[in-house]
Amino acid sequence: DENRMVGHYWLRAPELAPTKEITNAIREVQAQTKAIATSVHSGELQAAEGFFTDLLVIGIGGSALGPQFVSRALGHPDSDKLALHFFDNTDPDGIDLTLSEIGSHLATTLVVVISKSGGTPETRNGMLEAETAFAKQGLDFAKQAIAITGDGSRLYQHARSNDWLDILPMWDWVGGRTSETAVAGLLPAALQGIDIDALLAGAAR
Repeated sequence: DENRMVGHYWLRAPELAPTKEITNAIREVQAQTKAIATSVHSGELQAAEGFFTDLLVIGIGGSALGPQFVSRALGHPDSDKLALHFFDNTDPDGIDLTLSEIGSHLATTLVVVISKSGGTPETRNGMLEAETAFAKQGLDFAKQAIAITGDGSRLYQHARSNDWLDILPMWDWVGGRTSETAVAGLLPAALQGIDIDALLAGAAR
């Protein structure tokens, strides 16, 4: 009814995509996702205060629920490479609780902001709260932030104009509730230390 392609199943089998361009784009972003995780884990990419220790995912709906589910189903505090935290609603007390859990680790927290449209109010509010928390501690939010969003969106423009670490694409043909095998789900999983190649292979099977 929206006159858009529905192609989330191409993410776990890129060869099924209708064009070579889409197939290549999927594979390129999957490779980029693994490269980012590797650079974070190795310390090649790190905060001003040192190696990243924590990951804060800011999203709403599928953009948060998918990564949350996978992080708790497949991860474990004893083996996770980064400790995961989520802003997944606009409850001020909930945001304060999450920030208190992160505590002094905010200086070594990597933030991933996920919004396909780039204008979702709940996600934007969470991003603004995070930016404020970083500023209060004298931290440069942009040097610790990655955006996952549609090309040219409000979030894309904000991240680009403020020189965030990276911007990864959330394609129009992937719905939020089916985005777990897109970069919205794969990047948090990879950063946590979950084998995303195995996750995709399992999804394909």
